[in-house]
Amino acid sequence: MARLYFRQLLAGRDFGTDNPVASQMQNFVYLIGDQDTRECVVVDPAWAVDDLVDLVEADGMTLTGALATHYHPDHVGGTMYGFTVEGAARLIARTPCKVHCHRLEAAGIRQVTGLSKSDLVTHDSGDKVKVGGIEIELLHTPGHTPGSLCFRLKNALVAGDTLFLQGCGRVDLPGGDSEEMYRTLTTKLSTLPDDTVLYPGHAYGGESAPLQHVRKHNHYLKIPDLQTWKQFMG
Repeated sequence: MARLYFRQLLAGRDFGTDNPVASQMQNFVYLIGDQDTRECVVVDPAWAVDDLVDLVEADGMTLTGALATHYHPDHVGGTMYGFTVEGAARLIARTPCKVHCHRLEAAGIRQVTGLSKSDLVTHDSGDKVKVGGIEIELLHTPGHTPGSLCFRLKNALVAGDTLFLQGCGRVDLPGGDSEEMYRTLTTKLSTLPDDTVLYPGHAYGGESAPLQHVRKHNHYLKIPDLQTWKQFMG
């Protein structure tokens, strides 16, 4: 897809380099857009929002929106573990735009970021967001949180904290659901082709890989049944 604009940015390395906590958390932020229309969206804007907008502008792109995989502060901003993460609220202050999220995640995003209902566009699974001529499919993948989303572009999957190259998102945090995570991994994501490239929300085990590789090497995708899964997840 020649017109696709796609950048994977690691907090603490590619932006937010003066924030030691960002380096420890290993969050990825993604820029997705259309090189013909010069429009793009940012996935999970957090940590150093001005750096992100500066990168977009340096590429000659215009930021027209944000996509949120889920409501945790390291992905959308807010307070966690005694420190505050800059996020979507700063993005809207600098570049007024809408934040797209699953309808089940909207209340959590508003709570941690201070955004209003009018700042959000809520979606259901299967909805599509267009950026210029680039279409992004929203997949509801609950488990880490009730409204977790993955974003699919042809043969790429931006997975947030649903799935990493090694492991999957925690289910012991508020809103986590072990059984939902198992169903997400074994039914929803299992149907995606092997050549789909996984782009995770954290650099746990690597930056990207085809699902064929992840299925061979990620132990969480090899658990045979729900009972074993529940024992494994504690």
